[in-house]
Amino acid sequence: MKASMDGRNGKKTVEQSTVVLKVSGSFLDNEDFLAKLAETVAQMDERVVIVHGGGKEIASLQRALGLTPRYVDGLRATDDDSLAVVEMVLSGRVNKRLVARLMATGQNALGLSGVDHGLVRVEKMVHPAGDLGWVGRIMQVNAGPLRMLLQNGIVPVVSPVSLGFDGNTYNVNADHVATAIARALRASALYFLTDVDGVLVKGQVINTLASPEAEALIGDGTIRDGMVPKVRSALDAVTAGVREARIIDLAGLAEGGGTAVIA
Repeated sequence: MKASMDGRNGKKTVEQSTVVLKVSGSFLDNEDFLAKLAETVAQMDERVVIVHGGGKEIASLQRALGLTPRYVDGLRATDDDSLAVVEMVLSGRVNKRLVARLMATGQNALGLSGVDHGLVRVEKMVHPAGDLGWVGRIMQVNAGPLRMLLQNGIVPVVSPVSLGFDGNTYNVNADHVATAIARALRASALYFLTDVDGVLVKGQVINTLASPEAEALIGDGTIRDGMVPKVRSALDAVTAGVREARIIDLAGLAEGGGTAVIA
């Protein structure tokens, strides 16, 4: 999977397809993981866009500030104070930590959020289970800036904080942002990088997962919590034309492991 590089500028020298790599926030405070992630991205033949979460650190900072994390159907309800925490963690600390680690391996990387250049535009999400506050529903993606960065050998590192048409910033689920970006870029693959090998059924990773089976497993609670938006986002991606959507861990990324979600 190692790509040839242009020694003058660090750019990969072949015309690669583009993949979107969504990185779960549950281990972005682990230096060993970050080092391995950066090395893996450097070895990939494809051009890579990284979209990251940061829920673990958001919840930790919320509690430190006396705020109580609240979730509705796997989505983080976001009031004014929580939105400030979300922006500090996602567009600040986590985003720059990822950029720094990629740069340390000799790659060119640029951190940005869905707000920058109107990359991801949203409207307030209305949810039947209750008011989510400052949580956005994606309406459009401006893929031009990402294409420009990729063409110049730069790895975009995207925080899912996004821009509303009303001029406000919104918290958006990182799985949804990764899916929307993969669609807009017509990416060849979308990888949901997690801390588990794939989708587990009775303790075993299943190789493939189609829509009817996925809905049944969600309905009986086998697929639950944060895995629900990952599976549904993966199904949305392949339905929209992304060739491959895979839920996978870092060790399996280079080996074609994990669970391939099919339309």
